[in-house]
Amino acid sequence: MISSATLALQSPLPLVAENNRLKLFSGSANIQLAQEVARYLSVDLGPMVRKQFADGELYVQIQESIRGCDVYLMQPTCRPVNDHLMELLIMIDACRRASARQITAVIPYYGYSRADRKTAGRESITAKLVANLITQAGASRILSMDLHSAQIQGYFDIPVDHVYGSPVLIDYLAQKELPDLVVVSPDVGGVARARAFAKKLDDAPLAIIDKRRQAHNVAEVMNVVGDVAGKTAVLVDDMIDTGGTITEAARLLREEGARQVYACATHAVFSPPATQRMVDSVFEEVIVTNTIPVPPERHFPQLRVLSVASLLGETIWRVHEDSSVSSMFR
Repeated sequence: MISSATLALQSPLPLVAENNRLKLFSGSANIQLAQEVARYLSVDLGPMVRKQFADGELYVQIQESIRGCDVYLMQPTCRPVNDHLMELLIMIDACRRASARQITAVIPYYGYSRADRKTAGRESITAKLVANLITQAGASRILSMDLHSAQIQGYFDIPVDHVYGSPVLIDYLAQKELPDLVVVSPDVGGVARARAFAKKLDDAPLAIIDKRRQAHNVAEVMNVVGDVAGKTAVLVDDMIDTGGTITEAARLLREEGARQVYACATHAVFSPPATQRMVDSVFEEVIVTNTIPVPPERHFPQLRVLSVASLLGETIWRVHEDSSVSSMFR
């Protein structure tokens, strides 16, 4: 496990400052996170013009030479998903036409990731379509965090570095020294994620919420598999969207005797009515990261936002230096 504190101590500041082949640019989706990553790497965000014409078309111009450089483009494809995705594609194309040596699309949150398979006839596998678009635009490599499903890595015909936000979340929980922890998966599909999370929390026990999904963004919670009575339950998921599943799971855990309930998720999508649901929920805290910016109007008292800038910065440095990324998580 690698902590954010450890990452800060390992920051390769003097090395990056001397290496002018590493160029970091940010789209408009999460400039604050990109600025934090730039500070970690001791580089300046590259100058770039971004604007939107009256008819909605986007325009991007890189304003410094990147010929022969390793370019890293930071852009989570969060709300508004289509605008941010199109902006990323234009950024990639601009860098390719400017003769960048390598273009890495750093996508902290990969939009359309839930459309990763056909669940009914005549549906699109949109996660694969987006992978094709990014590849065809000219990206050499992808760096993403907590993809909704592991198979998305295989949708790309270029290298993918898949990193995890769990070290940041686990460090925060460990510092709180919560008693009698039990890690809970909000559904059967998240068991592997929750099991890995529990293992790094001193092999905490695992419980599972059994549910039946009736429609998109509608879930019916059925029962708890595992012992949660008298324990501090930590619900672990990759994202919180409308909050329906996780708030119903929390309510059920309290009914089953859990003393406290926490939620941990990497991506704070927070589509309406998520904020109101969280305010009305039984959570002690809802702990997320800043892969997606959380505007002030979506903040609520239980919310805690942790930064993954050090984690992303360290990964970018290791990719640039042809060093191991997976060793960060051992």
